[in-house]
Amino acid sequence: MPELSFTAPFGQLSAAHMFALAARRHMHRFGTRVEHFAEVAINARLMARTNPLARFREPITAVLVEPRLRGVRTALLVGVTVLAGLITYGQVRTTVAAPPTLRSIHPAPPAEITFRGRTMTLTGLDNPLRQHPESIAAYSAEGKRVYYQNCLPCHGDHLDGQGHYAVGFNPLPANFQDNGTIAQLTESFVFWRIAKGGPGLPREGAPWNSAMPRWEDFLSEREIWSVTLFLYDQTGWKPRTWETHE
Repeated sequence: MPELSFTAPFGQLSAAHMFALAARRHMHRFGTRVEHFAEVAINARLMARTNPLARFREPITAVLVEPRLRGVRTALLVGVTVLAGLITYGQVRTTVAAPPTLRSIHPAPPAEITFRGRTMTLTGLDNPLRQHPESIAAYSAEGKRVYYQNCLPCHGDHLDGQGHYAVGFNPLPANFQDNGTIAQLTESFVFWRIAKGGPGLPREGAPWNSAMPRWEDFLSEREIWSVTLFLYDQTGWKPRTWETHE
């Protein structure tokens, strides 16, 4: 088989291109002229006229012009018009539907959750890894590993919600670079959302529930806190703190 760089130098060829290449080769090798191909073309058309399977235009022409088929022609034109009208009506007609339930971007978290059989109180909870400032860099590196192994396809390399799979979700994955996401949240809220995923959303998450899985089934508590730490460290946002009352 010839090299594609010779037979298809500009990409994929159509049937017409392939025939032109073969014809040019035949002309070069046997001295065939354009007039010879013209004779072949005329002969092919003459032969086609005798083939009943190739004479499909005659009934169409008959329906359009012959007086004896006026009734068929009228019924066909009316049918096409009615069909087009029904399709148009179906697209523009007003439908009655219940109003959608408003979706809360940041639904209220529960006061406590159960993580792998252990009860965790979220109210007033800070990231426990921040109690060890000398190890923050190591925890953030661990969170980076967790993120790139699990979160990258949806949330993207730049943490902007533009991962490879992002276009397949409604709503789109969270854009952590936006100041309306983790910049407005406590780290315990982020922990809850990662741990429980879409299945853990309350009713306010409707009508579009998150497609994020329950990461507590795959990640340890420390890994979730680490990736939470990484999100804030990478984006430069500061987590929201709990209000203290004196």
